[in-house]
Amino acid sequence: MTIQSTEPDELDQIAQGTLAHYEQSAPQFRAGTSDHDVSQNIAALLRHMAGKPPFTILDFGCGPGRDLKRFTALGHTAIGLDGAAAFVAMARETGCEVWQQDFLHLDLPPARFDGIFANASLFHVPSRSLPRVLQQFHGALRPEGVLFSSNPHGTNEEGWNRGRYGAYHDLASWRRFLSQAQFLELEHYYRPTGLPRAQQPWLASVWRRLGT
Repeated sequence: MTIQSTEPDELDQIAQGTLAHYEQSAPQFRAGTSDHDVSQNIAALLRHMAGKPPFTILDFGCGPGRDLKRFTALGHTAIGLDGAAAFVAMARETGCEVWQQDFLHLDLPPARFDGIFANASLFHVPSRSLPRVLQQFHGALRPEGVLFSSNPHGTNEEGWNRGRYGAYHDLASWRRFLSQAQFLELEHYYRPTGLPRAQQPWLASVWRRLGT
């Protein structure tokens, strides 16, 4: 494993540096991702949800709010969370409730959500902080709640990449983190579909919260 250790001061630098990158590139990011098709990921979350819709869903790392609009159009209550003030302002234009919190200083309400949609966001959490973030997810989900995540995968390396901090887990490592946080794997797949694995940079997975 090549995962790096991180000290508290370094964690703050990671959060601040990554957020600064997104603050500076927010308009370009919105323009470049507005038409990304993540319907496969949204469907993967929703098909495992227990009970009757509509569901209350946390869009973790909601960015400019693209997927908040999609969940709302499907009849669900979507709440966004992002650390970048520019993204929060953009996401609130959807009419959804949006919270500004950085990923390393979360304050989530207990048992509030039926599902958490973490699309292209959790890989920004350093490995040292990931267990704590996952435990906060566990507490914020209702019993039988579902977590979806999609991250660029790798060979368990982490560090700065084009102005952002990223941790690139393989499937075995990701499973260990989630199982230790009391989540049960429901499915996983690589994206984009229909391509050789070497051309599928994204690892998507769906997990059910265990425990009462």
